[in-house]
Amino acid sequence: MIKKIIIILCILIIQPAFSETFLTGKIDYTVNSAREELLNTETPKISPTLISQNIIDKNYKENLKYFLQGNINLKDRTLAFFSDSTYAVMYNDDKLHVWYYSKDGTLNYAETKDKLDYPYKSYKYSLSGELINMGFRISKGETFIYDPKGKLIAHWKGKYAYDENGNVIMSRKYSD
Repeated sequence: MIKKIIIILCILIIQPAFSETFLTGKIDYTVNSAREELLNTETPKISPTLISQNIIDKNYKENLKYFLQGNINLKDRTLAFFSDSTYAVMYNDDKLHVWYYSKDGTLNYAETKDKLDYPYKSYKYSLSGELINMGFRISKGETFIYDPKGKLIAHWKGKYAYDENGNVIMSRKYSD
């Protein structure tokens, strides 16, 4: 009888530890494993109509004002400002697309995502529809970016982007 009680107690004590490990486990990606994930997926296309609808930032002046105020999370959109004076806009009613603008509010690139949950893949296109780069977004703060052939362009961790040698190559206004 005592053996049965001890076994039941051990199961009750050990089970929560195991179940937590399985429920909260995550996959850590390396430069190579993230690259393989992207290269083994068919690259989607982006609609030219969507690109033409966003060729000019319709909220240009307002977005610059928010940048100067340090505001990036708005009711209808999220903004990201980069150290090279470019910025990105993602609208809450279409989170599968991100629009990258030059400092004068004209569209440079369009990005499409395969889904919204982490990890997800993203593909950035020129205005003519040419694939510029591919991203593998692991979490809000971590993204691997590669050229179309799979060469690492940047590894974003938090507010900094690093090259393959670990050197900071760009920063962004970033909110945790």
